[in-house]
Amino acid sequence: MEPQQTSEFFREVFYIHYPTVRRKLVGLVRDEAAAEDLAQEVFLRLYRNPPDDPSVMGAWLHRVLTRIAYDYLNKKARERALHEKQSLHILSTEEDQPSNEQILMRQLDQEEMREWLEELPERDRKALLLRYSGYSYAEIAEQLQVRPPLVGTLLHRATERLRRHAEAQTQAHAQIE
Repeated sequence: MEPQQTSEFFREVFYIHYPTVRRKLVGLVRDEAAAEDLAQEVFLRLYRNPPDDPSVMGAWLHRVLTRIAYDYLNKKARERALHEKQSLHILSTEEDQPSNEQILMRQLDQEEMREWLEELPERDRKALLLRYSGYSYAEIAEQLQVRPPLVGTLLHRATERLRRHAEAQTQAHAQIE
């Protein structure tokens, strides 16, 4: 075909098939603006590389618009997944990385807790440290060489002594300030 005939042919195909192509794309991608852009892409491909047999134009356009729509949907799904992954990473990074103030406060709390634990009798201190290190009551009983039923009472009493000591220290601090 000559350039003039090609332009006329393309224009005619465009006016006949554009409404159908656009409607099918809207149905597939569920986005009017995206469907407009994708329809332009379909007709750009038609202009660059038309089918050899003009009688199969409808099928050719349907195959191309379907492929373009699925490519678009896959791209959007990948973008969504990436965005969600980045959002989760940002949230987990913010949660995982405490501020310098939080780090300092945690260190001070740990130092204060160590001092308070040092004030407790050795058996109480050892029982609490074992429990908060994840040891079971049976393992604590074995370490402290006591009967397993006594571990609960021992831990309760040690916790109460620690709490009372911490309260006393906190009140003493408050009176000084």
